[in-house]
Amino acid sequence: MADTMGHSATANRNTSVVISFCLLAIAPQIFEFIWSFGTIFGWGAGRGPAAVVISHATALLAGAPGALLGAVGGDTKKASSDVLLALIYSYPIFTVAILTFFMTIRSAQDYVGGIVLMALALFALWASSDLQGMRGFSFGAGTAPRMFGGLLVALGAGIALTGLLTDGPSMAHYAWRGPLFVMFSIVFFALAIRPLGVVVTAFASFMIAAMGTHETRWVEALIVGACLTLGCALLFPYVLGLPMPMFPRFLVQ
Repeated sequence: MADTMGHSATANRNTSVVISFCLLAIAPQIFEFIWSFGTIFGWGAGRGPAAVVISHATALLAGAPGALLGAVGGDTKKASSDVLLALIYSYPIFTVAILTFFMTIRSAQDYVGGIVLMALALFALWASSDLQGMRGFSFGAGTAPRMFGGLLVALGAGIALTGLLTDGPSMAHYAWRGPLFVMFSIVFFALAIRPLGVVVTAFASFMIAAMGTHETRWVEALIVGACLTLGCALLFPYVLGLPMPMFPRFLVQ
């Protein structure tokens, strides 16, 4: 019975890790989908939410398999960016997720950490896929990112292999509230800086980030936020010379 309970606990842990890896495999697509909602309000340029979903779903389900079959058949046609993202980044992470379900993880921190490093490296390889590589002995713009990306893939694979072969600590409890609100504040700043201006955006972004912990003292946060907003209002246009709007468009117009 003890063996059965231990096997069940291991299966549950592996299932949660597999689900996390599947979400990691489509993390860039999810981020672009969230970002695309800004285009509805005129906060950014790019594709709308429907176009993002259709494009990435087509790339994952049809475009990438078609590109693989075409490569086997000798087709040299250049794939789209969405198809390359599926081939270089998403498919390898999905493969790892499937294999993880059948593995016995002895050190979860090492294994998950290694896979995350591999994911970062694969994303860097995709991001540099349209950059020029080496021509003869001359380095192109994409040579260094691909070289370091390849090294990071190997390093991440070695760390993940360590998590399978040696005993180590399990996954520790991770608080998502802080990183979630900080990430949301960064996205808000990027989307709102043009329509709302530096003053409103900087102050609101700081207050959103301050919501990342229950220990925030709001009086002190308001004072620090006001000081940082004043600093940004002086730094961007006067010190750095960046042509950023100071106030919301509807007030200026």
